[in-house]
Amino acid sequence: MATKPIARKSAKSAPGKPSNMAKKPAPKTAANSMPRKPAASAAKSIDLGKLFGTVAKTLTQNQTQLNTADTYNHDHGDHMVQIFEVITLAMKEKQNASPADQLAYASQLLRAKSQSGSAQLYAEGLSDAASQFQGAKSINTDTAMTLIQTLLGAQGSVPTGSGGSNDMLGSLLGGLMGAQQPAQNQNEGTGDLLGGLLGGLMGGGETSTAQGQTGGDGKIDIGDLLNAGMAYAQTKQSGGSNLDAILNAVVSSSKMGDSAHRSQSGTLVANTLMQVVGQMAKAK
Repeated sequence: MATKPIARKSAKSAPGKPSNMAKKPAPKTAANSMPRKPAASAAKSIDLGKLFGTVAKTLTQNQTQLNTADTYNHDHGDHMVQIFEVITLAMKEKQNASPADQLAYASQLLRAKSQSGSAQLYAEGLSDAASQFQGAKSINTDTAMTLIQTLLGAQGSVPTGSGGSNDMLGSLLGGLMGAQQPAQNQNEGTGDLLGGLLGGLMGGGETSTAQGQTGGDGKIDIGDLLNAGMAYAQTKQSGGSNLDAILNAVVSSSKMGDSAHRSQSGTLVANTLMQVVGQMAKAK
């Protein structure tokens, strides 16, 4: 007689771990407990339409004064307002273009709309600036000095010796010496820049600086002088007369220095551009 197979009891499987079991938080370590530093922000890009629009407004406010300074035709203020209104229009029309294309278009439009001598000088400056910024995606607070320098046609260097138009640099000494110490407290780099400029002015170019503002020929590079002016504008709110002295020196050595009224308007243009860029640099 065949025996029946004995049924084997199946072994009970161990209950599985619940799938939604909460994971234990990772223990705090020195690496993940330290607050993360925000990434350094890049230099702020400049809206050229707004930048030149501010210059146009400033020139409009000084239009009568500039007309009076023009002892020949008494219309220099009118021309300057028109010039920067055209430049502003060009920048807005090409606001999505590269800086080089914006500047080149402004140069072309200015040549077409105004035949004054000042318009031709600024059109040339815009064209040169377009070449300078070829390939650049934007103009920012770090490269704005190149734009200002090229726009004014201020290339080369400014003599530091005494006599003639160079005496205007002497007026910087009192203001800059008073501003140097607070500048160092607020920004060491700014203080060094001003100190370098002072060394060049006081030593007549015989003392070279770490930044290279002066050379053995007794001259200060215009680019360095503009950078010093920007540093001064950022560290001293009420130093207009001293900043003007820096800009007067720059403009007198530029293409705008061929007449008193062009020098006056050129200084006004440079001052406005630097004030706007300086405010943007502090806000970044």
